[in-house]
Amino acid sequence: MNDHGPSPKNPGCLENGCGRTIPIWFPPVTHIRPTTFRVGLIGAGIQASRTPAMHMREGAEQGLRYEYELIDLEALCRGIEALPELVAAAERRGFAGLNITHPCKQAVTPLLHALSDDARALGAVNTVVFEDGRRVGHNTDWWGFAESVRRGLPDVRKDRAVQLGAGGAGAAVAHAALTLGVGELVIFDVDQDRAEAMAAGLSARFGAGRAVAGTDLAATMATANGLIHATPTGMAKHPGLPLPAELLAPRHWVAEIVYFPLETELLRVARARGCRTLDGGGMAVFQAVEAFRLFTGITPDAGRMTRHFASLGPG
Repeated sequence: MNDHGPSPKNPGCLENGCGRTIPIWFPPVTHIRPTTFRVGLIGAGIQASRTPAMHMREGAEQGLRYEYELIDLEALCRGIEALPELVAAAERRGFAGLNITHPCKQAVTPLLHALSDDARALGAVNTVVFEDGRRVGHNTDWWGFAESVRRGLPDVRKDRAVQLGAGGAGAAVAHAALTLGVGELVIFDVDQDRAEAMAAGLSARFGAGRAVAGTDLAATMATANGLIHATPTGMAKHPGLPLPAELLAPRHWVAEIVYFPLETELLRVARARGCRTLDGGGMAVFQAVEAFRLFTGITPDAGRMTRHFASLGPG
């Protein structure tokens, strides 16, 4: 008596007990998308960050189990030298990836196997994706800032703008500013060599003279249309103004990247002096939109994430 089983003559058929073969239907193989994601944010002084809430809410709306951890150097009483250990630990724990913020956006690049074209050009990473045993760095900050300016300051003059800050976030917003059509970007930083290096890199990509390192802030502000602020000044741990208030005039637009608090002293003073302003919330939302897509492979609802960010309060 024959056992039921695959027919040796017809592998795609089943042989029944009477010696007859019956065709077998095999369902097509489909890729099953994971529904559980664990990600994190590495930075210093980030306990009040809204990023985890934005990601987890959107994950829930997408039907995912989405966990987001804060890995705060200050809370851990660690310095930036702990970054290699923290990245490796997240990878071992099965994280889908990491967001990276101040002061780690440039320091993380040597720890990665590959960089996206944007991250390579900018020399700064704010998103790391773990995939197939590799660490791949991306920069979603520049797109986040660009999208925020497109929506929030759509019709401002951009002949000449001043940027304060040439760090990792500064690299991203400078790239965005020139992509948006700023004619000349004048970069100021406490480290003049860093400002000059950034200006040289930008000019190589966008054209000679598009970016220069500034030396006289007052004189440059007198002829500029706008100001981009890309330093930690104004954050809860770094209160204050990044430039003298008297340098701001009604002809200026002011774009801020700090988003906690959302209402920085710079924005308050700029509005009081008649400037158009843009807070850092838009950049925070739109960089998170792209990071979510990189982590999950799912395009999130940007409008929903914007509304959720706004619902978290003024900060």
